[in-house]
Amino acid sequence: MKKGIHPDYKEATVECVCGHNFKTGSTKEKITTELCSNCHPFYTGKQKLVDTARRVEKFQAKQKAKAEISKTKKGKTAKRAIRAKKQEQKAEK
Repeated sequence: MKKGIHPDYKEATVECVCGHNFKTGSTKEKITTELCSNCHPFYTGKQKLVDTARRVEKFQAKQKAKAEISKTKKGKTAKRAIRAKKQEQKAEK
């Protein structure tokens, strides 16, 4: 390896927005982050859904409509019924 081309590797302090700090190795001395293992929903078990476009509700409504229609109708008529429900929902908004 060539000498003098590699950055210095030092002990770094990682600070999270939640206030949790820990040490690691890096080329930077201080690292700030928004999420850490102390506050991340995956590690804490708390689910935080930020759904600004209502994607989850739309998906659940679509699945519910498909399940209802498939119980009563089959094939092409089910697809027509799904389209009709979508049009009704758009008209309500």
